[in-house]
Amino acid sequence: MANQSMPTDSSLPGEHFEPRQTSTSEDYTPNPSKSLPLSPARQRLVDDILDLYSCKPSVEKVRRYTPDCVYDDQFVYANDRYKMAGQWFALPKLFTDSTNKAYEIVRSDNEMIQFKNEQSWTFKLIPKTAVINALVSLSLDPKTVDSEFIQVKYHKDQANDKDYSHEGLGFSFKKWQADNVVKHMDSPEVQAFVQDKGAGKEHVKKYGSGAEEGQAPKKEW
Repeated sequence: MANQSMPTDSSLPGEHFEPRQTSTSEDYTPNPSKSLPLSPARQRLVDDILDLYSCKPSVEKVRRYTPDCVYDDQFVYANDRYKMAGQWFALPKLFTDSTNKAYEIVRSDNEMIQFKNEQSWTFKLIPKTAVINALVSLSLDPKTVDSEFIQVKYHKDQANDKDYSHEGLGFSFKKWQADNVVKHMDSPEVQAFVQDKGAGKEHVKKYGSGAEEGQAPKKEW
C-alpha cells in the first residue's frame, strides 16, 4: 500500500496532516535492531518526543509542535499546542514514572516519522505498572522538515490495529479531557503557550469507523 500524500502547505491547520491507517496486527513490539537510521536533526526530534512520553516535559520540547498541531491517542484529542502543553505537563502529576523501554523507527521521509514504541507507566494512586506498545506517527511540518528544529503537525498514537473514528462517547470524552485539563494547569510552562488557543483549527474530521472503511487503509509494519 502506497503511503498517503500529506499537504505541502504549512499554513494549513494540523487536521489536514492526519495519518489514517489500520494494521494487519495489534503487535507493535519494537525491534531496535531493525530501526531505520535518522539524521541528527530527526534523532533530536524523536528524543524530545520520547522525553515528553517519559514525564520530562519542557517548554522547548513542547515547541516541537506547531501552534495548530493535533495530538490524537486512545485517551486524548488535543487540537492546539496550548492543550498539548497541558497534557504533557500533567503527566508527572499522574505517574511516578514513565520509561521508554525500546523503539523502532519504521518510516522516515519528508512527510512523516513513524516508530513502534514500548513505554512503561507507573501510576501514582495505585501500585501498578502498565507496559504499552504503540505505533507513533509524527506528521512533519513542511516548513521545518529540512531545518535543525523540526516541528510536528499531527501526532497520532495507536495502541491497537484500529484507527480512530472521532465519533461516539469515547471521542467526546477524549476531546472534553483535553479541553478541560489545561484549564487547571496554571504553571508558567503551560501558560507560555496560552496564545496558541487562537491557532488555526478546523472541525474534527469524522470517519464513521476506525476500520478500513473509515478511510484507514490496512498496512503492515
